[in-house]
Amino acid sequence: MAETHVLFVEDDDVIREATQLALERVGFTVTAMPDGLSGLEAFRADRPDIALLDVMVPGLDGVSLCRRIRDESTVPVIMLSARADSIDVVLGLEAGADDYVTKPFDGAVLVARIRAVLRRFGHAAGPDGPGRSGTEEEAGALGGVLVFGDLEVDTEGMEVRRAGEQVALTPTEMRLLLEFSSAPGTVLSRDKLLERVWDYGWGGDTRVVDVHVQRLRTKIGQDRIDTVRGFGYKLRG
Repeated sequence: MAETHVLFVEDDDVIREATQLALERVGFTVTAMPDGLSGLEAFRADRPDIALLDVMVPGLDGVSLCRRIRDESTVPVIMLSARADSIDVVLGLEAGADDYVTKPFDGAVLVARIRAVLRRFGHAAGPDGPGRSGTEEEAGALGGVLVFGDLEVDTEGMEVRRAGEQVALTPTEMRLLLEFSSAPGTVLSRDKLLERVWDYGWGGDTRVVDVHVQRLRTKIGQDRIDTVRGFGYKLRG
């Protein structure tokens, strides 16, 4: 099996070199770049399996770089931010990032988060993915297609259509929708979604869920997913 190729964009020389060594030590192939423009060039040239982008890099900042990558690819993106409460975290998620890690970070934690992202991306279209718990009949499944009003979710072909038009979702958005569509009308808490979609075996920042739900709403319809205050979200059946 080919090694996982990581694009790492970080302007701090010490952090960049230490992190690259830590990732290579566990078997990743790493392309490390010091700024956003060289990072974009490397992304286009190498087509990595995952991108780690520091928010504050020169030339083209990490949020803008994430947006450029997302315009061209659904490759998973993890943002690196120096402040957990920074608006940059939300901006990165809104730009299309799948997760974020706060600096300073432990190398083992970063590796675990990378593997978690890759694991769920790899399973997004797999036979053990969410949405196959036998609840398809409740949603009006037709040969693996779940129907919710004008929304159709093909759980086998991993395609989504709204009013007959195909909807482009990232793998994380697809997994989130599969979780909702496997239990329409059931309230799913943010913690449960973090566990099932983001593969968090520990507490995580629920902003990741909130931003992805909002991104999903813009694609499948603002009124399709309801917010149940104090509890979580549910898909209208």
